[in-house]
Amino acid sequence: MSDTNQDARAEVDPKLLEILVCPVTKTTLRYDRNRQELISDKARLAFPIRDGIPIMLTDEARSLDDE
Repeated sequence: MSDTNQDARAEVDPKLLEILVCPVTKTTLRYDRNRQELISDKARLAFPIRDGIPIMLTDEARSLDDE
């Protein structure tokens, strides 16, 4: 069995990335492919992407100030 399923899991639809905005600030997001997160620089939050689906809930976001 190969790892192609994991590679497919990591990909997010580029059109989806174009329309998503930060739920807090309504600003654009930056895609971090390595960490599988959408980053809101203005809100200092990182929203996780699980199984190719962005989780845009502030309760699920990681604070960038904790780094």
